[in-house]
Amino acid sequence: MVTVVLLAIGVVMVYSASAISAQEFMKDSAYYLKRHLLYLIIGIVASLMVMSVDYVSLKKYVKPVLIATFFLLLLVLIPGISREIAGARRWFRFSFLSFQPSQVCKIVMILYFADFLSRKQSEIKSFWEGFVPPMIILGFSVGLILLEPDLGTAVAISAVSFMMLFVAGIKLRHLVPMLLGSIPVLGVLIFHKAYRMRRIVAFWDPWKDPQGVGFQIIQSFIALGSGGPFGVGLGQSRQKLLYLPGAHTDFIFSIIGEELGLVGAAAVIILFALFIWLGFRIALRARDLFGHLVALGVVSVIALEAIINIAVATGSIPTKGLPLPFISYGGSSLVFDMIGVALLLNIAKYSESPYEKEEI
Repeated sequence: MVTVVLLAIGVVMVYSASAISAQEFMKDSAYYLKRHLLYLIIGIVASLMVMSVDYVSLKKYVKPVLIATFFLLLLVLIPGISREIAGARRWFRFSFLSFQPSQVCKIVMILYFADFLSRKQSEIKSFWEGFVPPMIILGFSVGLILLEPDLGTAVAISAVSFMMLFVAGIKLRHLVPMLLGSIPVLGVLIFHKAYRMRRIVAFWDPWKDPQGVGFQIIQSFIALGSGGPFGVGLGQSRQKLLYLPGAHTDFIFSIIGEELGLVGAAAVIILFALFIWLGFRIALRARDLFGHLVALGVVSVIALEAIINIAVATGSIPTKGLPLPFISYGGSSLVFDMIGVALLLNIAKYSESPYEKEEI
């Protein structure tokens, strides 16, 4: 029910935030809404397929799907095959639909780690047999995503993978050096790209360049500040009048804050908090370690994306392009977040004991 409410909010807010820009540039005020609804239908169909089988049976498909995902991540880097936007090659374009392989990787890596760690429990303390193999797979997938480049998704996948390793019982003397070693690598990746450095500068003092690098976050502040306690009214945002870039994607939370006020923004945060709590309950009640780790991974990656998106919109962290799960116009991100929820529901369905079923 929580997910349904978030999806409903997404449909309303995508149209509200995008109608003006869609009319201006696409000559159709419902341009983004139509595509959002199409992705929503695709997500529903995919979710029903995932829920129709016992989640344990998905184990046998993990390796072939992982190989297929690597192939897609390689293919998206080839000029002429993928779609390039602002110097990044992250999408395949099929007619009026786009597809982002890194979103597939997000779910596939969770399934791979859950499968590997549940099968290798007797060897989980071994460096060469329990730690190195998943690190090689993680390094290869993250490396391909960084070549797109997509630092946000790479960091999210890495963080959730490390968390799953920790929960599964990997020795800290193996995990901690890897975590500490990733910090300078992350620093190099940030300082190596000028646009990432500009985002850091804008985070510290956006008013230093209000018409340049600080423009987007300042417009986000204006949107959130204009909303007050109860908002200016649904559909009445001024910042969506081509002032705030990414109003229907990365900064849709700012439009929610402007139109629905502190009350509306707080309601969205409460819904995500409730989603996280219910998701962790499912993880704790899973019937096996595979289900426990899958549920934990899905909840963690959706929670991380939501926290980062809201933190960016409120100026709490530097700008990073991650959509708000279930709400932002995001295409393939919406589909695979819904598939993640389907996995959670599948795990919950099979976690009940026979005795509990009889009592119900």
